Amino acid sequence: MKYSLLAIITFFFFILKLSAQEKKFTYIQFDVGLSLTGNPDYGDAPEYEGDKQPWLLPDGLGSKLGYGVHYKQWLTLGVHSGLDWKWNEKLVAVPVYLNLGLRPKIAENTRITMEVGYGRSFALGRGDLSGTYKKARLGLTVDDHTIFLEVADFGFPLHEYNSIGSVSFGFSLISF
Repeated sequence: MKYSLLAIITFFFFILKLSAQEKKFTYIQFDVGLSLTGNPDYGDAPEYEGDKQPWLLPDGLGSKLGYGVHYKQWLTLGVHSGLDWKWNEKLVAVPVYLNLGLRPKIAENTRITMEVGYGRSFALGRGDLSGTYKKARLGLTVDDHTIFLEVADFGFPLHEYNSIGSVSFGFSLISF
């Protein structure tokens, strides 16, 4: 596993070096996301108050930065990393992953963004707690700005949970 990941990263940077000599085939991506969780008290407000509890509650913040190569802004492959802070679990995780993206054009300046990521995640301040990081993202890109919905799994157990995950809504900037 270690050698195959090393081979992929070496190949990735070799392609990056070759493509940078002809034209600019690289991109930089910056993401900010708000993690959401279901509200356990949803619908429990007394009827005379008239206020319902919200269905979703904020549960954390995340930010990631990625660098990679692209083909006509349609296909992207990059190395990404960042921080994800989960409030309820009192957890800060650092995912490091390869990110593959498809961005088909649906209008002149608009694209549908689909991304998948696979790598490792590490919990800060929890010893050697780590796991296999997986993510999937669906978004809408106008020019270089993306609004997205992301589902991620950090791949390690914590407290009474078998695996820690997140559902995030966020904003991304990508520079080709």
